[in-house]
Amino acid sequence: MKTIGIIGGGQLGLMIAEEARRLGVRTVALDPAPDAPAFAVCDERIVAPYDDAAALEELCRRSDAVTYEFENVPGGVLVPLAEKYNIPQGFRPLYDSQDRLREKENAWAHGFETPAYAAVDDEAGLRRAVAQLGYPCVLKTRTLGYDGHGQAVLRSEADLDKALPLLAVPCILEAFVDFDYEASLVMVADGERVVTFPVGRNVHRDGILDLCFVPAEGLSPELTARMRATGEAFMRACGYTGILAVELFVKGDRFWFNEMAPRPHNSGHWTIEGCSTNQYRELVRYLTGEPLEEPRQTAPAVMKNILGRDLEAARAIAAEGGDGVHVHLYGKSESRPLRKMGHITFTDMTAEKYAARWAERFEQ
Repeated sequence: MKTIGIIGGGQLGLMIAEEARRLGVRTVALDPAPDAPAFAVCDERIVAPYDDAAALEELCRRSDAVTYEFENVPGGVLVPLAEKYNIPQGFRPLYDSQDRLREKENAWAHGFETPAYAAVDDEAGLRRAVAQLGYPCVLKTRTLGYDGHGQAVLRSEADLDKALPLLAVPCILEAFVDFDYEASLVMVADGERVVTFPVGRNVHRDGILDLCFVPAEGLSPELTARMRATGEAFMRACGYTGILAVELFVKGDRFWFNEMAPRPHNSGHWTIEGCSTNQYRELVRYLTGEPLEEPRQTAPAVMKNILGRDLEAARAIAAEGGDGVHVHLYGKSESRPLRKMGHITFTDMTAEKYAARWAERFEQ
């Protein structure tokens, strides 16, 4: 029986382990938290910091293949391990995603349109970049930003002073895209083919994904085909294999690259119940050398992210049961208002039905 090693024991690691178990594959996860969600499902656990070289090497020794469930794995530790052990995705997609400037340059060089951008290292550089790109624009730290953290929207010169603390680290300034909505491409490649999941429409709240609607209302078959073709060509041109999620800004019939993640994605949770296969299963197949399956949507779906502020509502909905209501709670020991605690996928559901039947159950 094969064993997959997972660097990270959060909810993504949990769902990788659940799919691996369904496919008869063992898992071992490494996480610094003794109560990490994935440990409830994994066959083995290693409790250690992500930068513990000896612990990571032990994870690799116990595994036939190793993956990572988040982007901020320390590269200095992972690179030498990738040379000795089977880490199929390698370090390159992780490296490219860890710096927003490098990420944008890479996307532009390999076929995606991006918002105009400029590197910013100090206040003088910020003022030059603002003069070049104009208002509104978005200042972001180049590394470690997520879920709306590490960024500020600048709409006028009055916003410059409050953005200056971000310049404690290198930043990137991006032109603001007046988009209609955001969408995600989730792809898995094995070197021979790329399979792509149906594109969803994402709704964010407080910088965190709140809802995903699939299929995306207003997304034409022609635009979907161009998104898929661009994403698949990007993976091939970059030499990426494994799983990759690309977030896009969409305006009319145009789309722009926003950011990418070489791991399962929050916006792909709906695939567990709404698709013929799901993002976790295809990642496991890739890691174990099994042929990939082309995903096919089996029902219209709405995915609701459950943060701490909606945890009690989600528990009540889980207790009620009901057809087409799939509640996933991650088993995290500490709940905070903006912490991701679970998700609910509603199948045979449209945006209109969701608004009428379910929206009021959650904090508005």
